[in-house]
Amino acid sequence: MAVVTAFILPHELLGDGPHKVIAVHGWFADRSAYAPVRADLDADAFQYALVDLRGYGEAKGAVGSYTTGEGAADLLDLADRLGWERFSLVGHSMGGSVAQRVVALAPRRVRRLVGVSPVPACGLPLPPEQWELFASAAHLADNRRAIIDLTTGGARPAAWLDRMVARSFACSDAKAFRAWLDSWAREDFHTRVAGCRVPALAVVGALDPALSAGLMRETWLTWFVRGELVELPGAGHYAADEAPLDLIRAVEDFLRADEGTAETADGQPPAEAAP
Repeated sequence: MAVVTAFILPHELLGDGPHKVIAVHGWFADRSAYAPVRADLDADAFQYALVDLRGYGEAKGAVGSYTTGEGAADLLDLADRLGWERFSLVGHSMGGSVAQRVVALAPRRVRRLVGVSPVPACGLPLPPEQWELFASAAHLADNRRAIIDLTTGGARPAAWLDRMVARSFACSDAKAFRAWLDSWAREDFHTRVAGCRVPALAVVGALDPALSAGLMRETWLTWFVRGELVELPGAGHYAADEAPLDLIRAVEDFLRADEGTAETADGQPPAEAAP
């Protein structure tokens, strides 16, 4: 009889602080997306678990459906294995959608939610010509470059664009990359987070025309009762690369806001954590 081995998301732990945080990458990168910020994170206050979703990084060969729902289940399984009953989430772009799925599944386990240029829980409808650009990006480097250039306002140097494209191919499986698109762009689960009281911050870059502050006001701030918004003026879609210190400040200031109030006297999560 074959032995079935449970899948465990590849991850690394950074820091040893009491506030546990799971950080989820986006569509174009594995956990190396957080490389520009890792040296300056507060390792005394927080412990970060940087993960590779299925199809990325150390999980490039992992079989799966490559959906935000599956990703959320994988994150909850990892939290269980780490012994993290409550934790915060940081998710970039597609990873922001995965993080919102976790909130939809287990809101009382989430202390705080941060989406960095997060795809809204309603998905991201694309007109036909843009859909073809994104769908073909699984195999075409020029398409990946065009998407990165577009979402950073056409303001970044050519060498940086080329490096970002090369990284995206090196760290992702083309089949999984394409499959993830169908999930994060087309699935709508916003009714499962509407009215949620988990504190939720959206950080966007002013140079990103797609996942903009305006879109967050129409979606994120509408659904999350305790939603907040920060716009970074010098960044586009890739704030960790474009404005790493500004991003750290925005994220960690928000995560610190509940220090001393994360649990009630009996060790249970506060009532406002429930949707």
